[in-house]
Amino acid sequence: MKNEKMIILPLSEIRANPNQPRTHFDENELKSLAQSIKSIGLIQPIIVQSSSLFGYEIVAGERRFRASALAGLSEIPAIIRDFTADQVETVALLENIQRQDLNPIEEALAYQNIIKNQELTQEQLAEIVGKSRTYLTNMLRLLSLPEKIQDAVKDQRLSNVQARTLLGIKDKQAQLELAERAIAEGLTVRQLEQIVRQITKKTTVPSLDKNLFISDVEEKLKQYFGTIVKIKGNESKGKIELDYADLDELNRILELLGISEEA
Repeated sequence: MKNEKMIILPLSEIRANPNQPRTHFDENELKSLAQSIKSIGLIQPIIVQSSSLFGYEIVAGERRFRASALAGLSEIPAIIRDFTADQVETVALLENIQRQDLNPIEEALAYQNIIKNQELTQEQLAEIVGKSRTYLTNMLRLLSLPEKIQDAVKDQRLSNVQARTLLGIKDKQAQLELAERAIAEGLTVRQLEQIVRQITKKTTVPSLDKNLFISDVEEKLKQYFGTIVKIKGNESKGKIELDYADLDELNRILELLGISEEA
């Protein structure tokens, strides 16, 4: 690339990226990489840019930098490039995504920060990172969960799909209680979905003015769509509401209606 060069830099002149999306570095993985670096050296250079404060700032390769320090190296190969602030943030995110180094919460926070800092839409960011808009939306929804549930996702006690299923419940305390139960009992996503439906059905207040015909149609629609259905009105006029827990369930309902996501 233009305006770049590779040099050998002392580790003492390199500082971490303060906006690094990855906040957790597995100690065992770092030790394993450090052992490899001791044996054959650092094969892939890190990428840095000149820092206005001191020396150079890491753009990509903080894991390799940490492992090199752990291996006892005093200097490592680095490629110096010029980046804008927005580019640094995006490159750091892309490297971690490509290496699958981020847990779902770290990934969601990185998306949120880039959308905010760079004033992007979800569609624009999805195109940049090579993900679908649906995927991006699902990840961002994790950040609306209570912090304890987010911590469980970080620690891999809950998967991001299990966590998203909990979003079908509006009450935060109920979300927490079901999350604890899911961890304790090892509940699957399907089991969680069934429990969420049961909880939401219990909290649904039935309409007092529905006649038998409307109630019967409502029940049939519930069975067909596999979700909560509300009919408000009478035989001549009204509206039908379908509940969905997440975008995956919405897409399933749309398929039953013969509507594709691209339509």
